[in-house]
Amino acid sequence: MHDHLQALINAGPDIWAGFSMTMKLTIGGGLLAFILAIIFGLMARMDNILIRAIARVVIEFFRGTSLVVQLFWLYYVLPQLGLKLDSILVGVLALGFNYGAYAAEVVRGSINAVPQGQWEATRALSMGGFQRTFRVIFPQAWALMLPSLANLLIQLLKGTAAVSFVAMTDLTWAIDKLRIESGTFVAYTIGLLLYFGIAYLLILFMNVLEIRAKHRLGQGQSLREVLRFKKVGSTREAGVT
Repeated sequence: MHDHLQALINAGPDIWAGFSMTMKLTIGGGLLAFILAIIFGLMARMDNILIRAIARVVIEFFRGTSLVVQLFWLYYVLPQLGLKLDSILVGVLALGFNYGAYAAEVVRGSINAVPQGQWEATRALSMGGFQRTFRVIFPQAWALMLPSLANLLIQLLKGTAAVSFVAMTDLTWAIDKLRIESGTFVAYTIGLLLYFGIAYLLILFMNVLEIRAKHRLGQGQSLREVLRFKKVGSTREAGVT
């Protein structure tokens, strides 16, 4: 037990560095994926067939190819073409495009799921395309897409483990290094707990966004009411029996 504890203490700086790298990749890749999802999700609904075709090709290409192969291509092939990228940029780009392609379908499907009556109401009010989309349709689609985007964000977090294949010192790399000194059970148990802790914090963050989005649409409680941990209707007004 003492040896395991000493090995964990010695590995502390490496684990912290790996944790920091994993968080950078998760945040950077997540932001890029979200931006690409909005762009290509909206492009996939355009009336212009050429724009739709471009969006479909990009989405299907990155959905249909392996994240690991994309990492290898960016890290090993691009330098042969005269373009060498920093390793963390390679990780962010691969994660962003891969999961952004999946998220684009979530965006497109959520916009399509907005009731037809909402679209007709915006036309009756003579709203322009931009105003209609971002003032009426997208806020409703946003509440619908958040649960699926939350799942993809967790998948992206777990996908960051693949960057260890291209010589990046992420959390998986640090845990594997710890395994050499402390053994398989201790190292990978710590790895499981660390990844679970990060994932749970991300889930809580996405749940907050979902609660706020639904409340703005008049659906469900506000975040303040949720944090009171009080059941709706569990108490009666003063003086009423």
